[in-house]
Amino acid sequence: MTSERFSECLLHIRWTPINIASALQCELSWIESMEAGNEEIPNVLATWLETLAQAHEALPPPTTYRDRRA
Repeated sequence: MTSERFSECLLHIRWTPINIASALQCELSWIESMEAGNEEIPNVLATWLETLAQAHEALPPPTTYRDRRA
C-alpha cells in the first residue's frame, strides 16, 4: 500500500491519524511516518484498511438526515 492510498483509506473510513493510532493502540508518530511515506505499511494493516475503506465506499451514510435540526 502506498502512503497516498493509506491516507485515502483513512478519509473513506473518516479517521484521522489520531483515530487509527487509538484503534491500534500505537504511537501517533508511527502512523504519521506511514502517512508521509517514511515507514512501510505492514501488509496485514494494509489489508485491514482496504477492507474497511471498501466497506465504507460501498455503504455511504444515508443522505435522508442532511440538514436535520432538533
